Amino acid sequence: MDRYAVLGQPVAHSLSPRIHALFAEQSGAQLSYEAIEVAPAALAETLARLHAEGYAGLNLTLPHKIAAVSLCETRSARAAAVGSVNTLIRSDGGWHGGNTDGAGLVRDLRENLRLTLAGQRILLLGAGGAARGVLAPLLNEQPAELVIAGRTPWRPEELATEFKALGPVRPCTFLALKGDHFDLVINATSAGHSGVAPGLPADVLNADAAAYDLSYGRAAEPFLQRARALGATRTFDGLGMLVEQAAAAFALWRGQRPATAPVLAALRG
Repeated sequence: MDRYAVLGQPVAHSLSPRIHALFAEQSGAQLSYEAIEVAPAALAETLARLHAEGYAGLNLTLPHKIAAVSLCETRSARAAAVGSVNTLIRSDGGWHGGNTDGAGLVRDLRENLRLTLAGQRILLLGAGGAARGVLAPLLNEQPAELVIAGRTPWRPEELATEFKALGPVRPCTFLALKGDHFDLVINATSAGHSGVAPGLPADVLNADAAAYDLSYGRAAEPFLQRARALGATRTFDGLGMLVEQAAAAFALWRGQRPATAPVLAALRG
């Protein structure tokens, strides 16, 4: 039986074991999938140990996506370009790192939620590993502008410089957003895990604007409640992204992409 796991801290809340159990049920695959709590200082040792124990693949969540890049023997072009990995595939020499986050987000936005991205003004809150992983796929959708906002200007400026060749991207701080208006606001910060929402100006949303949090469940609620209070007419958590990126990872591991609609329906139910 092939063994898989998701590594994070915290990770007990993760729905990934249930998602991959449903994928395995669909495909008739015999596999196990665990959630393993790993502190940042123990990541290198844990990856080496799980490889030695024969694990076939791993997923990574907060706070390991950036640190794991240098711990992979090889990386996909996308993972290397974004400097973040969320999917590890076993190879003889070590781990091959990939990133399915951006593809999962765009698929959820376009296919599941029927949101238009081309020609829209998009605000991405946060400039950490989660934001880095979704920037390129979002820019590939050809928005009118993508603004990266953070508490300080330094990391948004670094990302804007790094990704500017892919499309119109502009860095700023949360405070500097006053006077800007957006069609879609995506929260890529981890603030919701502490029960708070990023600060946003009262007029930041256009009419009929949508808000999306990369987190799901309780962690998404502080930002989504704030977005509704500011007039967002459509608000979504990141459960669809979680399922879509998991399906992409499953396809990399098993060579078969599972259907996501019934899994999303089961989880929502």
